Amino acid sequence: MKAIRDLRPQSEFLRAISHRPARTLIYYIAAALLAVVFLFPVVWPFLTSLKSAGEAGSTPTGFFPSQISFENYSDLLVYGAGIVTYVANSAFVTLLTMIGSTILGTLAGYGFSRFRFPGRNIVFFFVLLMFMIPFQSLLTPLFQLLNKMHLINSLVGLSLVYITYQMPFSIFMMRNSFDSIVRDIEDAARIDGCSAFTSLTRVMLPIVRPGIITIALFAFFGPSGAWNEFLAALTLLSDGNKFTLPIMLLNAQSGQLGIVHWGTVEAGTTIAMFIPAITFLLLQRYYVQGLTAGSVKA
Repeated sequence: MKAIRDLRPQSEFLRAISHRPARTLIYYIAAALLAVVFLFPVVWPFLTSLKSAGEAGSTPTGFFPSQISFENYSDLLVYGAGIVTYVANSAFVTLLTMIGSTILGTLAGYGFSRFRFPGRNIVFFFVLLMFMIPFQSLLTPLFQLLNKMHLINSLVGLSLVYITYQMPFSIFMMRNSFDSIVRDIEDAARIDGCSAFTSLTRVMLPIVRPGIITIALFAFFGPSGAWNEFLAALTLLSDGNKFTLPIMLLNAQSGQLGIVHWGTVEAGTTIAMFIPAITFLLLQRYYVQGLTAGSVKA
């Protein structure tokens, strides 16, 4: 009987091993199916952009191009002011938005986390309350304000609008990041003679780097990120040479006489997807760390 009891754990172990390959196979099949579902909207525009203009607009059209052609990309080079101009405009607006959101969000988050002042929690509550205000409802007052500042049809003015909308999330994220750091580190820097600003720049910023990268990436391609935003750019910009990439894609889709050049549109979409995708893949580790900062308070 003792020998049988000794063999029972081994038989259970062998049974678990025998079932593990089946579980692993099911896991990989499910993961592959999910990968196909999520990659299809990315692969389809890329393959369509490699078709000729006639094949891309044909109905029905095949999934793979019958012959690889870069005609659509060459058309983008001469479309309007040229794809390079529109990408440069989007890059300029995005860079200003990322810098402004990062600097202001970091300073404000540090102030809410480390300084005690009357009405601090009330002010922070109103900052969070801005999350509930639809971005579209702010366009009219922002348009009037920018008009008085002579910043209509200006890439700088458009960047200021994006920075304004990114501030609630940036402040919330950076406050959580600073709250997750024990105060002993900052107190040690103060003992060594560091001022509050020196302590922030030399001691605290390297520690909260994931949070900073998170708000920068969120300002880049978040739900209302500067790279993909359409409505504010359409409202505030009227000069064709200052259009951002989403506005250019809309004009390219409209075409002349109602004709949609699908190959050109998909080529522009591929370019618009490529830059943020590469950026996210390079910085995704910091992005995940920044999103989880403050989840466990030190």
